[in-house]
Amino acid sequence: MLSIYKVKDVIVRKKSKFQEIVVAVLEGYGKTLILDNLIQSTEFDEHIYHESLVHPAMVTHPNPERVLVLGGGEGATLREVLKHSCVREAVMVDIDEEVVNIAREYLPEWHQGAFDDPRSRVIIADGAKYVEEAYRRGEKFDVVIMDLTDPFGSEVAKHLYTKSFMEKVYGILDDDGVVVTQAGCSYLYPQAYMSVVEAIAAVFPIVVEYAEFIPSFAYPNNYIIGSKKYDPRSLSEEEVNRRLEERGVKTRFYNGAVHVALMKHPILLQNRNL
Repeated sequence: MLSIYKVKDVIVRKKSKFQEIVVAVLEGYGKTLILDNLIQSTEFDEHIYHESLVHPAMVTHPNPERVLVLGGGEGATLREVLKHSCVREAVMVDIDEEVVNIAREYLPEWHQGAFDDPRSRVIIADGAKYVEEAYRRGEKFDVVIMDLTDPFGSEVAKHLYTKSFMEKVYGILDDDGVVVTQAGCSYLYPQAYMSVVEAIAAVFPIVVEYAEFIPSFAYPNNYIIGSKKYDPRSLSEEEVNRRLEERGVKTRFYNGAVHVALMKHPILLQNRNL
């Protein structure tokens, strides 16, 4: 995939026990985080990806106070969560400490100090094990956000896209909880994508699929919301904007009009019309 991009500089390259981590400068996209040769986010358009992932789920919940982020080693997902003034605690769990350390040092534009926010708790652990232990402890979250490597990508996160894992996520969500996951590209990898949809649909009563084009990915990236009570499709443009304003959320891409458009945009999937 990287062969179509011009690499202007390699800032850091490191092999962790899970994956190869590269921070490079790509022509037209600026500083870029690359894991196992797959672009994760770029300086040019990471806000489109991260705002699309975080805010539809956060806005869907009327008062998300406790949020769990699985993955998201750059800290940008955590950054977006913390924009909501109603958040009292945001727990971020990432399996690869090297990604987090590299992000702290080389990607300040991404995390913008989110790792050190007093509401943040950053834990280096396997997300599946953390969720299982949280369930045993009786912990509850209002929103769970899964910012993992693609379901068709490396082996690091594949077990977190299964029905059995979604059942555990359901168990740590409060009675009106919401989960959202990024799910790669439905058109290029339909089987992997549909396996995630089916896993969530087998557990949650409300399932909403949406997508947004990410220029550096060169494809629309898919997201899936699973909700126990609230339907993100029921929110009007005005209501989304009201909630963002009340919570003091400032964005570059996402707003009420974008939310409504995301909820109505067709999902590109081979041999399926939506």
